Amino acid sequence: MTDLDLLHFEQLKKDVQAQYLKEYTPSYDEISKWKGIDIIYFQEDLRKKAKGNISEKSFYTYFKNSPVTKLPRIDMLNLLSIYAGYDSWYEFKKQHLFAGELLLDEKDLSEDELKELEETVAFSPELPKSEPEPQKTDLKAHKNTDLQKSSTENQIITQKTTQDQNSENNLSSSKKKFIQKNAWAIVTFILVVITVVLGFKDEIFLKKYKYCFTDADRGVSVINTLEIKVIKENESPLLYKIKPGECFYYSTKDKNLKMQISGPFYEYLEVNRSLENAPEEEMIELKPDDYKMAAYYFSIKDVKGAPKEEQVNLIKQKRKQLENLISNNAVIYQVYDNNTYGIETLDKQKYITLVTTPTTSLKNLSVIEMKKDNKGKIISIKFKIASTDENNK
Repeated sequence: MTDLDLLHFEQLKKDVQAQYLKEYTPSYDEISKWKGIDIIYFQEDLRKKAKGNISEKSFYTYFKNSPVTKLPRIDMLNLLSIYAGYDSWYEFKKQHLFAGELLLDEKDLSEDELKELEETVAFSPELPKSEPEPQKTDLKAHKNTDLQKSSTENQIITQKTTQDQNSENNLSSSKKKFIQKNAWAIVTFILVVITVVLGFKDEIFLKKYKYCFTDADRGVSVINTLEIKVIKENESPLLYKIKPGECFYYSTKDKNLKMQISGPFYEYLEVNRSLENAPEEEMIELKPDDYKMAAYYFSIKDVKGAPKEEQVNLIKQKRKQLENLISNNAVIYQVYDNNTYGIETLDKQKYITLVTTPTTSLKNLSVIEMKKDNKGKIISIKFKIASTDENNK
């Protein structure tokens, strides 16, 4: 071992330190100040890149003290040299020759020759600068002399590089911390958006349709309340009641619509619509049931106020017309608004007598439902007479 080897080892430690600082940010830049977790991370990186390991004791022995007085074993020197980017300890020294240093190939020397060379170098006087040397050696020495010209300059460059690396690492670390700190806010925002979309998905994708109804014969709005049943597959029908003159509004995301429309004075109608290209507004014509309308008209026709003779004639005419319209086997129901009576069945003659007797209550009579057979005779009537109190409300 020579003093030059110790100097080379100090150089190697700086290269090892610089290599580690390329990827890691320890507590201190100087390797002599590393301890605890820094040493553990360094040992791990050494195992990964150089396929070898040094103990914590060896680290404290050779890296904590500077300069060292004892050189590590050759296997440790080779390991550290490989980590720093060189093939071996010999290759490292070869590329870091000092002025006037002559490095022999250690592979070609025996163990005794190496010891003899070390003793010779240790006790030999300083070589004069004017001593002639081989041209090849002189070129290498000249190049390395420039590199070693100022250790202060090398330290400044190394420190600047280290500072740049530290700045990049700190910037990257700050970005990571920002993302981690605001991750909960980002996740919360995404969850809120998903919840809103799921909660209002029906309203978002619904399309609104408008259907109005007109009397096919007269060209005016229907004169009584309509019942509309919306039929949906695998679901119970939806029932809607539409007052005279009003339109039916229906919102859906379905591609098809099926409606069953019925009214006291209109024929039953079933409507099927494909909504993919259907208009959003539509007018539907309902065909009036002449028999139902006639029966209603005769039921509410007021004969009161006419001269007695005329009243008798009008009543006879009214009875005759109702006799022709209503089947002898017709089922007629009167519905009451109170819970005491509920519903009462009348025969044909009682109904005709009721609606042909001039009373003010006939003005409050309303036909709920009428049905006829295939011959056009009325076979069923359901009606009610609203009470005066109800009428005044």
